[in-house]
Amino acid sequence: MGNRLSKIATRTGDDGSTGLGDGSRTGKDSARIHALGEVDELNSFVGLLLCEDMPAALREELVSIQHDLFDLGGELCIPGYQMIKEEHVARLDSLLEKYNADLPVLKEFILPAGSRAASTAHVCRTVCRRAERAIVALSKAEQIHAHPRQYVNRLSDLMFVLARVLNRHAGGSDVLWQHERKRG
Repeated sequence: MGNRLSKIATRTGDDGSTGLGDGSRTGKDSARIHALGEVDELNSFVGLLLCEDMPAALREELVSIQHDLFDLGGELCIPGYQMIKEEHVARLDSLLEKYNADLPVLKEFILPAGSRAASTAHVCRTVCRRAERAIVALSKAEQIHAHPRQYVNRLSDLMFVLARVLNRHAGGSDVLWQHERKRG
């Protein structure tokens, strides 16, 4: 896969284009670069989440997800290339099952709130949904594999569940939406 970066400021993008992993160039405003940027932002927010207190096993799983997101960026960077596969999606399904198993059933909507770690997981969830929309838009413009879309769809669900887990880890619980609250 591509060359290692030895020179960061190349000035080749000054014209509004950027290089892809296959050596071709595309506009920085292309659907592919937009999707790639959203995945990069998501990975950065997962890194921010990793700054918070959490169980060691969850930390390891999030680091693994960061590597997956980097691979997903690699797949998006090289048209026709595939790095995210069915087993990546299946691993997220397993994590969803594992972390959701001990949570109480939701009977109300919850707010993206609680502990800082849970709130950061909610930010990851929303950025993940934006990345998913960008990948869907890219798939309408260019042919891409289905697994990246499936992966980010599962990952946003997992981030919702992890926000609930992290609130409990911090000694709290879900922050319920109160439809009939007093307005002041």
